[in-house]
Amino acid sequence: MFTPLSFSRFAGIVFAPFALAACASPPGTQLPAATFNTQSAQAPTDDYILGPLDQITVHVWRNPELSAEDIQVRPDGKITIPLVQDMVAVGKTPTQLQEDIKTELSEYIEQPIVSVIVNEFNGALPQLIRITGAGAVPAALAYRANMTVLDAMIAVGGLGEFAAGNRATLTRFDGKAGKNKIYRLRLKDLLNKGDATANVALKPGDTISIPESRF
Repeated sequence: MFTPLSFSRFAGIVFAPFALAACASPPGTQLPAATFNTQSAQAPTDDYILGPLDQITVHVWRNPELSAEDIQVRPDGKITIPLVQDMVAVGKTPTQLQEDIKTELSEYIEQPIVSVIVNEFNGALPQLIRITGAGAVPAALAYRANMTVLDAMIAVGGLGEFAAGNRATLTRFDGKAGKNKIYRLRLKDLLNKGDATANVALKPGDTISIPESRF
């Protein structure tokens, strides 16, 4: 027969691991909160990589005859504009593409000033935001500029019934380190408490993983 003291010791031994598991933090560090105004006009970021079927506008300053609007990147990944034939666009940022176009046009005009604007994003595979685990609806979403974790969670209908939102993680490839890094997310605080500090900016290729609650 257990005495009150012996039972309390027994309960401590049995339930302590569960308490530790419930309080354990996921791996990685916390990302800073998103600070930009998500209601402002959307624009491509330096991270955006052009994919097939994206639509772009190429503007050449003081040379309207060399500019072109609503050019769709072909399925083969190339574009054609005046004086520039079959240039590869897929896999480049808008900044990289405009520098390549500038180099080509330099053979015909002196010091061309070129800008590339992305009009329509269709999301190449490396650009997708993936949500796995105990979300309401696991999904792969096309990345768009200024996209946040809150945007992604709204798009999939929030957390599932048994989701452990504050143990969610975000996996992001670090190009400089050449490997993935894992960051902590506090989805429950963000969605249930409206904690804006838990809303972080997403980058192309991010994966949000949401575990189920242990009990």
